[in-house]
Formats: sequence, structure tokens, C-alpha cells
Amino acid sequence: MSTVTIGARRALPIMPAAGIASLKPELAEVIEYRKSGLSLNWIIGCPLECGYCIRHTFDNFEMKVPRRLMSDEEAVRRLVSHPYFRPHKTPIQLLNRATDPMLPVVKPHVFNVLRQLDDHGLTNHVLVITRWRVTPEDCAVLNSFKNLRLTVLVTHSNIQDAKIEPVDSKIAAESLRTLFEHAKNYRTVLYWRPIVPGLNDSDTDIARARELAQHAHATVFTGLFFRDEIAAYYESHGLTMPYEETARRKIMPEAAERRILDAFEADGSWGPLFRKTSCGVAYAHGEADYNGHYGVRELCDICPKEQIAKCEAAWVKPDLANVTQEARGLGATGPIEVNDRAIVVEGLDEPPRYYLQHGFGYQCHDRAKPHHYRQHGRAPIGWKAEDGTDTA
Repeated sequence: MSTVTIGARRALPIMPAAGIASLKPELAEVIEYRKSGLSLNWIIGCPLECGYCIRHTFDNFEMKVPRRLMSDEEAVRRLVSHPYFRPHKTPIQLLNRATDPMLPVVKPHVFNVLRQLDDHGLTNHVLVITRWRVTPEDCAVLNSFKNLRLTVLVTHSNIQDAKIEPVDSKIAAESLRTLFEHAKNYRTVLYWRPIVPGLNDSDTDIARARELAQHAHATVFTGLFFRDEIAAYYESHGLTMPYEETARRKIMPEAAERRILDAFEADGSWGPLFRKTSCGVAYAHGEADYNGHYGVRELCDICPKEQIAKCEAAWVKPDLANVTQEARGLGATGPIEVNDRAIVVEGLDEPPRYYLQHGFGYQCHDRAKPHHYRQHGRAPIGWKAEDGTDTA
């Protein structure tokens, strides 16, 4: 294994080729396009045993020791040369699926990659998501990046069941306060997730989130990814099933959202609250949402009026001919539509759809997987249609 030294720390070893070849192909591929950005995952392995972790879907939940798949320099090279990467435009995420970027052995590599991106003069949004400890010294490093629009999102759930989440939520709460107190060139967002009815949506949980929201530039709340692999883990470990069925999208039942919004509307002490990650990130940086959510107007009913005005001003319905040319070049089949909510295509997986979405600043949906009114792109579990019938 190859190692180098980063400051006083010994760098994480690079996994041998044979080890990489044994991984699930999706895990070995270090770049994945997700809705909130082009995701760079050159380090895998995490000791934080959160039962609902997306790592279950990559078959590496038991990989507890972080290790690199390549050098930091190679990771940056692959990112900036990726065909979907646009300098100054494409949002970027670092290590959001296979480890925590603020683990002591991981963060020197995160800082190294951030430094390289910043030295390129790039002004792209960069999202770093953590639930681990962040120190004032870390904040000084984060403040040293002059070009990147950097956001640190702190995951906080307040789940008390150690079998589901063994990491004490007080760690994330303290990190949030530290980040907010020292923020200069970056922004910090309270990532209140995953919210699961009956588990962490009590009045006490909501009050806790309300207090923490005062220590963030924005708050984003969202539900649980409950995939088949995660359900299998719950069953094998005797954990209470949060839902009777799994889903491709996050599950956030209507009643749970309503409880949160009622508390939010009744108490003026909350800061700005958002349903979507990019909405909170954009607000924190004083910009319009880069995902074009303004087209889905019912998403905006909780947004500050000044933010709605920014998003409205930036939201421009793209020309059908331009959209068609780009979508066909990416492999779209069937009719292509540009309506007042979104671009609608057929035959494109998520990565090319997100490429179109970020390029045009306009939502891009798959006709076969529609976004239903008021469900905000979530799973239909726990929602009713306008006529009162279940949508599931």
C-alpha cells in the first residue's frame, strides 16, 4: 500500500488494486452525480455504525477502517476532468456516501482536496456533510479557502436508540455551534435528518432542533432513505421497522412534516427552514437555488420572501430546442417536454438528468418517475392525494 505524510499525520493507505477490484462496482467508482452535486468519494470505510447508513447499499457497512482508493491528487484530477464537471457551476460533494469527512484520519485528506480545488481558482459550491467533531482549528482551515463556496452541513437527528445511532447527537450539536461561531468564508447548515415518526419527532425533538437552528445559517429537514438493504439490516439486528415497506426515495410522511411546520410557524424563534438541501445551501450563500426548485412552487411556501424573490429572478424557462439538443446528446429517448415546473425526459438515468438540471438551473424529471404535487420528490408513503386517497 502507498502512503505519504500529511503534516504530522501519516496519510491513509491506498487500497491495493485487488482490493478495489473486489468492491461493488458502484463503490469502486469514486465519482457519482447526485442531486446536490458531483460527489467525490475517494475514501471508504467508517467506524460510525449508524443503522440507517447508505453504506448498506454498497455492501461495505462492515468496512470500519477508512482507506483511500487513490491519492488526493488523482481524485481531484478525475473530478475536474469529469465530462459532467463545469468549472464554477457544477456543485460538488465530498465523501457523502462512504465515510465521515471529519474523522481525524480522514479530514487531512479532505482539507488537501479542498486546498487543491481552491488553488484552481474554482468558485463551485462544495458541500461537506458530517456528524463528527469539528474544532476551532478545523474552522480556521475551512476559513482559509478563498474561492470555493463552501458549506458544512452538520447531520443531527437526536435519535436516542444507540442500536440505530450509536453516535451521541451532542457531538454534532457542539460541532454545529463551533462552526457557526467561527464561520467567515464558509457557511454551516443544520441538517436535521433522518426524521422518523415515533422515533425522533416528539415535541422535545422539535424543540431541540429549534434551539440548534439558531446556530446555523439555514436548516434543512428531511426523512429516511429506507432501502431493501437497510431493511434487511434492521431485521437481522432485531430493530423496530420504521416503515412496512421500502422506497427508492426518502420517506417523510405528510403528518410528520405538518407537525414540524406547525411548530415552525407557531414560533418566531426559528431561523430559515428548507425542505431541500440546495435551497438551504443557496440561501446560506445569498444566492438563488441552483437546482431550480422554484418551478415546484409548493416547495417555496416556507421560504423567506427575499429568497423566493431571488429564485424567481434567476429562474428562466429554457428553450425547448436547446434542451432537446442537449438531452438527445446525452441519450434521451421519446418526447422531451419543458413545462412550467420541470424539464421532462425519457431514457436518462439520474446523472445526465442532474447535468441538465444544473446546466439550465431548472428541474429535470424522468417521465416514468413523476414528482407528485406536494410530495416534494419524496416517497408516496404516508401521503394522500388531493382527493384524500392514499398515494402509495
